[in-house]
Amino acid sequence: MRLTATTVEVFHQRQRVACHRRDPQPGRHTTVTAHMPKAHREYAEWTPERLVRWANQTGPHTATLVERILATRPHPQQGYRSCLGILRLGKAYGADRLEAACQRALAIGGLSYKSIESILKHGLDQQCLPHLDHASPSATVLPIHANVRGARYYQ
Repeated sequence: MRLTATTVEVFHQRQRVACHRRDPQPGRHTTVTAHMPKAHREYAEWTPERLVRWANQTGPHTATLVERILATRPHPQQGYRSCLGILRLGKAYGADRLEAACQRALAIGGLSYKSIESILKHGLDQQCLPHLDHASPSATVLPIHANVRGARYYQ
């Protein structure tokens, strides 16, 4: 490789195989689609909307989960593998179970492939969702324990 202030050149066996202008903004990357392997090019043609439409075929909770995963990444493409893995879980566990797992994950904030996989593996998608209303009085009652001090301790 040869790097200058304005260009990046790539050589293979002393033969230049690629030359690109450098992005003037530090930390950014640019990609020339023609230089990508075929499988990567096809992957690059995908859009977040396409993944959300595909997820919506499973159900609205799955689509919402995919939307949120993509929204949490600096670049939506960084969430594609996670989303594709989640959608692939539907083949192993079925669409109904995947939809229920996504509903549970959204309720508990588990926005990852690992969360969905764990929910499905442990059958939590087949259990009733706990009521997660943090405004209810029972949610603010602390258990009695020597290590639990409560809000007054910090005043």
